[in-house]
Amino acid sequence: MLETDVRNGVTEWLLDSDPAIRWQVMRDLLNAPEAEWQKERAKIEAEGWGAKLFSVQDEDGQWAGGAFVPADFTEQKWREEGQAWTSTCWTLAQLRQFGLPPECACARRTVRLIGDNSRWDHAGQRYWDGEVEECINGRTVADGAYFGVDVSPIVERLLGERQEDGGWNCERANGSEVSSFHTTINVLEGLLEYERHGGATPQTQDARRSGEDYLLRRNLFRRLSTGEVADEAFLKLSYPNRWRYDVLRALNYFRDASAFDGTSPDPRLAEAIGYVRSRQLPDGRWVQDWSPRGRVWFEIGDGDGQPSRWITLQALRVLDWWDKASP
Repeated sequence: MLETDVRNGVTEWLLDSDPAIRWQVMRDLLNAPEAEWQKERAKIEAEGWGAKLFSVQDEDGQWAGGAFVPADFTEQKWREEGQAWTSTCWTLAQLRQFGLPPECACARRTVRLIGDNSRWDHAGQRYWDGEVEECINGRTVADGAYFGVDVSPIVERLLGERQEDGGWNCERANGSEVSSFHTTINVLEGLLEYERHGGATPQTQDARRSGEDYLLRRNLFRRLSTGEVADEAFLKLSYPNRWRYDVLRALNYFRDASAFDGTSPDPRLAEAIGYVRSRQLPDGRWVQDWSPRGRVWFEIGDGDGQPSRWITLQALRVLDWWDKASP
């Protein structure tokens, strides 16, 4: 546990930020009254990072002219620059993670225009009908459910695409018969958001349990076959994660799922919790290890190797959740 003065210093540092972070600090770390953090949350539409994203929105409701990649993007640019993060799907996911109130005017307008105008790059599918890849569809379910869209047909598709080991893999269509950490966390987050907004069924609950078990049996980052670290990148902390998996992203999912389900933390999370705790700096903060290459509208942190407000917020609320539940 942090000394009180260190914890207070970290909290002040977190509050000296954007409304997208401040309201979550108020709710999750300070237990502020709902009226107070909702007032702060309402600022996202017109101030800071949220307002910046809306300032670069296309007239047709999209961003950068495309659903998954910008309209002007090419394979050569992908090779030279890395994957672009400025298109519609990534921007919508970011606004959801900021906590943009789904009932605000900008959100309602955006959802309607995207439904009218945006088409997936794969085969021109309507945006809110989803695509063929499980990672993309998992995020589309999360965004759609959050912003009040009926995404039940995409959910039904995902339920039928589970692998025998309990998770999902976007390479299934190419013959993969085992699940992926990356795809599984994207689908789990989508299913949880869908259930949070009234879509829970025995089928979604069963699918979520099997996906959770896939990760838990691997202690969130180990190979089931050998117990070795499945990918060293899973232990490198980053935000925004985009489509990528890491242990802190998974722990935040399990925290959210625990709150929704009314359950205690699973003991199999202990090793991942210990790892995240070990990464805390003496001043109470956490560092951003790396960032994926590619276009962004703007940076929302101080860079790799520097303390990150997003990662610190996520780590503190996960550890608070775990510690409060521990005897």
